[in-house]
Amino acid sequence: MSLCNTLSPVSILSAPKSRHHHPKPIIRSRPSIVPRRPSKLAITAVQSLHPSQPPPPPPHQRPRWEELLSFAASLYPVYVSVGGIVACVRPSSFAWFVERAPTSYSLSLGFIMLAMGLSLELKDLFRLFLQRPLSILFGCAAQYTIMPAFGVIISKVLKLSPSLSVGLILLSCCPGGTASNVVTLIARGDMPLSIVMTVCTTLGAVVLTPLLTKTLAGAYIHVDALKLSISTLQVVVAPILLGSYMQGAFPATVKLITPFAPLLAVLSSSLLASSVFSENVVRLRSSMVSSSMSTNIGPLSAILDALCGDLGIILLSVILLHFAGFFMGYISAAICGFKERQRRAISIEVGMQNSSLGVVLATSHFTSPLVALPLAMSAVIMNVMGSSLGFAWRYINPSDSRNKLETDANKGDSS
Repeated sequence: MSLCNTLSPVSILSAPKSRHHHPKPIIRSRPSIVPRRPSKLAITAVQSLHPSQPPPPPPHQRPRWEELLSFAASLYPVYVSVGGIVACVRPSSFAWFVERAPTSYSLSLGFIMLAMGLSLELKDLFRLFLQRPLSILFGCAAQYTIMPAFGVIISKVLKLSPSLSVGLILLSCCPGGTASNVVTLIARGDMPLSIVMTVCTTLGAVVLTPLLTKTLAGAYIHVDALKLSISTLQVVVAPILLGSYMQGAFPATVKLITPFAPLLAVLSSSLLASSVFSENVVRLRSSMVSSSMSTNIGPLSAILDALCGDLGIILLSVILLHFAGFFMGYISAAICGFKERQRRAISIEVGMQNSSLGVVLATSHFTSPLVALPLAMSAVIMNVMGSSLGFAWRYINPSDSRNKLETDANKGDSS
């Protein structure tokens, strides 16, 4: 007998009644009934008896093409790495963009910040800030203390030239970049904290980046903090506020543009970093050619000499700076008692800088092209290091890491 017929009220009422009375009913053992999963027809029949309880609506899902665009935007480290390789092999590929610098650089960064503003709700960010002010303030303070301090230390220890020292210090004084949000997502960190930290440090860059650069790098060359502040306001803060305003003024248009904004932003950032890198590759090649011709050595020896000379020193300084940001950001957050997801977000946010902003400031306000070289190399090295760290953390459960630390602490207390 099917489940529908069993539950039917008609079958229950029409069942024959016994006319004989048995004083001692015979009890028979009933075979065990194995429960089985009801069929769709049975579920439909049961639901028809209760029309007042409609089935729950299916969960909302994004269209397939939006998911593909989001996945393509998450490949930002790949785009930058490929662009860096193309810049080394064929730097002329970016000549059309380099020739229009610094205007092309400023417009590119402005577009990146506009895309960021289109995808942000300032009221939601303000609510998040009120919910967790301590972690946000700590992350912003770590951003503008750990990195600038190590920028000065590394430049002095490695005895960089004045132009390279200014470039490294300018890189260390830049706010967190939008790539840190992607890496935090990969690393299973605290995404809301990462996004709010990026916005807060970016808005604070109008004052803090010029002030810190002038204070720390003013001993090497003259730094005009006011002009740096005005440029930061124009290419960073104004586009973000414009994007936020467009959300309320043109909601339908913004809804159509928003799915494409992250991908276009990461492509523009990759183009900007690769173009600056290609510009300096041309200078390095010409210096290596002149060096090989004057000393009659082969091209391979010239490359090795370059790696052992200024180029190797720049690579080492950029790697050390970002490593210090990742490491000290995590350690400082752990000492202050933040949870594992927050430690990861703070570590990534401190270690990854907005090198695009530094490139625009370096090319617009400093005459020496070497100032922009550490910033251009950082765009490639930072993303490789950050992505590697993010993928390593992805396979370590944040809750497992915290439980292990607590277990170790309890063992230490018991001993």
